Amino acid sequence: MCSWSVGVDVAKTVTKHSSAVSVRRRSRAAKDKGLLHYVGLALSAALLLLVIGLALLVIVIPKVAGGIPLTVLTSSMIPHYPPGTLIVDRPVDPKDLRIGDVATYQIASGKPGVITHRVIAIHSSSDGTRTFQFKGDNNSQPDVDEVIEKQIQGRVWYSLPWIGYVNNAVNGDSRTWIVPVLAGLLFVYAGYTIANALVGSGKKRKRAALAALAARDASAARPGAEFRRDRSRRARHS
Repeated sequence: MCSWSVGVDVAKTVTKHSSAVSVRRRSRAAKDKGLLHYVGLALSAALLLLVIGLALLVIVIPKVAGGIPLTVLTSSMIPHYPPGTLIVDRPVDPKDLRIGDVATYQIASGKPGVITHRVIAIHSSSDGTRTFQFKGDNNSQPDVDEVIEKQIQGRVWYSLPWIGYVNNAVNGDSRTWIVPVLAGLLFVYAGYTIANALVGSGKKRKRAALAALAARDASAARPGAEFRRDRSRRARHS
């Protein structure tokens, strides 16, 4: 009768210990999975911030500030503005232009074609009008014609390398539908990210509770097993 009781106690101890080990394994697996989850979440958040930042720099800020986004198509301004660079011009009073400024001017007054080069000389006439001499940083010779004030379109405000191709993609008729679609996708993605973070936080609390339970069970199982082994030895001797 005593031997049977001891056997039951040992079986219960083994079962309890196995359960604790299983809980610890599940806890470790959940922890590893949780790490990957948070890495993915961080990358997603970084990507979201990048897209939002690009949207602000390429579309929103130029629109609000009256800037003019342009794409560099030639190598005349290498190394500062290589092909594919997005430059954003800000309207400027020609009287405020200084030698060394990078500005955009119309090739012919009133025509759409423009050039963005550096001012290398400013000439003033007796009647107070000014003309500007431009030159590309990568060109050996200055631009052929001097530029009058009404040809000046703006001074370069800021630039973003390689983003000019994005600007070309969203220019013209495509801008009317690309911008709202991108804005909608960003809001949806932001909502998904927030919801995913909340769910992940709940899972993290659950994993912590499982880990605490496993530690408690493990600490309770080991002394109990030794105690039951002692009882088993006494039963055999008796």
